[in-house]
Amino acid sequence: MLDKLKEEVYLANLELVKQNLIKYTWGNVSGVDREQEVFVIKPSGVAYDKLKVEDMVVCDFDGNVVEGKLSPSSDTKTHAIIYKNFPEVGGIVHTHSQWATIYAQAGKPLTAYGTTHADTFYGSVPCARFLTKEEIDNDYERETGNVIVETFRDLGLDEMQVPGILLNGHGPFTWAPNASEAVYNAVVLEEVAKTAYFSQLLTPNLEPLPQAVLDKHYLRKHGKDSYYGQKEKNNE
Repeated sequence: MLDKLKEEVYLANLELVKQNLIKYTWGNVSGVDREQEVFVIKPSGVAYDKLKVEDMVVCDFDGNVVEGKLSPSSDTKTHAIIYKNFPEVGGIVHTHSQWATIYAQAGKPLTAYGTTHADTFYGSVPCARFLTKEEIDNDYERETGNVIVETFRDLGLDEMQVPGILLNGHGPFTWAPNASEAVYNAVVLEEVAKTAYFSQLLTPNLEPLPQAVLDKHYLRKHGKDSYYGQKEKNNE
């Protein structure tokens, strides 16, 4: 079942190691099949150097295991909530990468200070509130997903224009149309978190990137009028 998607998710998980976004087993990637309303995710606690394609676990949008011999990631219910509420998301990444986690533990959103940020995130990456004790005791991972959705709804953000979030005291989630691009967004998030930290250190009252510059850099890569990269040409 879903052999191609399992391979994609497996390789995306290995990419987290190559990009130095994780230590030990502190991360996971998933990818969705919208037609079947299931997603493939890394198994819980399996070391990356031991991981195999056949270890990938298939779950439904309620976080129930559909196929797989191993237990899915402990964050499975969070992924499920994101897929249920963000219909354009095709892949999700969670890590505890150092610089993004610094902002998450500080409870601070990641402001857009430069064009590297603007190329991928159309404005600040938000930091979600802490879960209440009741939410934690009720169903921690599911409620974490609900808080992610709540944050985007309350701020009026488009989840595909700002494809990531910081969880207060926890770490980052990113997403994209597929698992590979979600890893790419996680790499960008980590890089811009690091540069933002030092930019703020050098200039404590640093102003955000001007809106006109943010618009230019984001929209030249995304949307109907984008012109970054190569375009397919009709062969006539």
